[in-house]
Amino acid sequence: MRVLVVLGLIFAAAAFQVASADVQQQKDVLYLLNKIYGDIQDQGDLLATANSFDPVGNLGSYSDGGAAVQKLVQDLNDGKLLEQKHWFSLFNTRHRNEALMLFDVLIHCKDWASFVGNAAYFPVRENERRRVCFYALYVAVIHSSLAEDVVLPPLYEVKATPHLFTNSEVIEEAYRAKQKQTPGKFKSSFTGTKKNPEQRVAYFGEDIGLNTLHHVTWHMEFPFWWNDAYGHHLDRKGEENFFWIHHQLTVRFDAERLSNYLDPVGELQWNKPIVDGFAPHTTYKYGGQFPARPDNVKFEDVDDVARIRDMVIVESRIRDAIAHGYIVDSEGKHIDISNEKGIDILGDIIESSLYSPNVQYYGALHNTAHIVLGRQGDPHGKFDLPPGVLEHFETATRDPSFFRLHKYMDNIFKEHKDNLPPYTKADLEFSGVSVTELAVVGELETYFEDFEYSLINAVDDAEGIPDVEISTYVPRLNHKEFTFRIDVENGGAERLATVRIFAWPHKDNNGIEYTFDEGRWNAIELDKFWVSLKGGKTSIERKSTESSVTVPDVPSIHDLFAEAEAGGAGLAKFESATGLPNRFLLPKGNDRGLEFDLVVAVTDGDADSAVPNLHENTEYNHYGSHGVYPDKRPHGYPLDRKVPDERVFEDLPNFKHIQVKVFNHGEHIH
Repeated sequence: MRVLVVLGLIFAAAAFQVASADVQQQKDVLYLLNKIYGDIQDQGDLLATANSFDPVGNLGSYSDGGAAVQKLVQDLNDGKLLEQKHWFSLFNTRHRNEALMLFDVLIHCKDWASFVGNAAYFPVRENERRRVCFYALYVAVIHSSLAEDVVLPPLYEVKATPHLFTNSEVIEEAYRAKQKQTPGKFKSSFTGTKKNPEQRVAYFGEDIGLNTLHHVTWHMEFPFWWNDAYGHHLDRKGEENFFWIHHQLTVRFDAERLSNYLDPVGELQWNKPIVDGFAPHTTYKYGGQFPARPDNVKFEDVDDVARIRDMVIVESRIRDAIAHGYIVDSEGKHIDISNEKGIDILGDIIESSLYSPNVQYYGALHNTAHIVLGRQGDPHGKFDLPPGVLEHFETATRDPSFFRLHKYMDNIFKEHKDNLPPYTKADLEFSGVSVTELAVVGELETYFEDFEYSLINAVDDAEGIPDVEISTYVPRLNHKEFTFRIDVENGGAERLATVRIFAWPHKDNNGIEYTFDEGRWNAIELDKFWVSLKGGKTSIERKSTESSVTVPDVPSIHDLFAEAEAGGAGLAKFESATGLPNRFLLPKGNDRGLEFDLVVAVTDGDADSAVPNLHENTEYNHYGSHGVYPDKRPHGYPLDRKVPDERVFEDLPNFKHIQVKVFNHGEHIH
């Protein structure tokens, strides 16, 4: 299978049969990503390749005739590239362009020898620019057809990036352990103290699985810098990657806050202070500590990035487009967004990606906001501080202001969705089909467990000093397994059905029940899958472990090496690396039992599906392949539009609605 999902898919990718050539590719990539600041550990062909490869020796091995590699070699020889021992940020235009120069080379390689040759050659020649090269290699492996069967190691174990996920105090302990040649296992804690109410939900924003499996990897799968000239179009990128994924992060964060007796997150506003500060307690490999931000900082213009008034102007232009129902492209033509396709265009504009029809006019509200928010500790460069955590996808969710920023974005999307006509009964019903029973087998219960990961790649190598076992452990949320039981009656012939399962908190932080319309916007997607309904009764049992919105942990780099050395058969068990961690399906809940409205909608699978035989595909359950998103419906359907009268839903035979409780029996993480 392809570890980080075939392009355009959402959560699952097909399992693969490992061949000998795939095992060699797996080993090559692991060696390239292991200890990226030292010599390549493979003392065989790969090291020899790094020392002898000539990138421009065979221009016929590139699909672009060698244009990209000639440009990169020229800039390298001219000394135009980033200076050594420097931080790297994708939001920095210069850094991004340099990383994409190598990506452009790798994505145009026609054979593995050229791919791995360039991937080995340039990091060695560019030395401390390896963080730039590392990003280019990671996304190239994700997107290149040459590397479909390669499993990438987790970011938190790859050299340089452990610093982004691990407290600087723990990194210092890891260095001391290696210097003393004494193995060590050190506890990581979440930033802040009990004096900070936000500490109650730090387990969510600082979860390394959420950071890596979900947020970072998603932005690698659907990068804002993607150009279709690289080979294909990213289907529904603005809707899927930008709107829906961040909407789900935002509503999930609110559910975590309710679980911990906190108010829902408030939206960021440009004319008001940033209420909550943040002290990251993390450091760059090179470049110093991540900047801290005190409470109640007022927004200031950021030199050479944006003025706050410009952010307000861009926002008003986007809201005007929503109110008018169209956007104006770069040629002055109107593009209608008052339909179910409009959310995709709006997402491209707000992010903005290269798919935006008019970057000049609508700007890049999201990307610029990340930089502006990240620089508020040093907006004028007076102290020459490195970027803040908001300027890296790896670290952004650690800062509570990330969720305030995305609540602000989410409310703009809601404005658009609420302008669309509500679904009618005819839009929603599935003639002859009714859900007669919805139940949960097993208690919905969460708990915390310690998770350990290696820090060997977090410390530098020194000649004559061998590695010692160094690791850290951190508490993380998990839940007991459970099963959805759904009984469906079909009054006609056999037919295909889509089963959609959502849940939203039953009450707000004041104990007031959400209306159906309030609840549906706060709905967490728990699963979506296709089944064949026979005539009469069909009983469906769907395990929590089968959920399409979650993925298992990425194997450690040590385990990946071991599997590759053993022949690679175990790698076929790994199915995906993009999605919520599979232990994160449920919000935490609390000791009283946080009540949720659990709903299931069974809709017409033939009308919904964009690819055939989804119910029969056991390799990837329902997310299609080759860039085609399998569900024709909008993300969140049928809860994505305003519901003026809940009876439209409650009277639908193919819709079922019950209350459940999620428990966490007295466990608190600080």
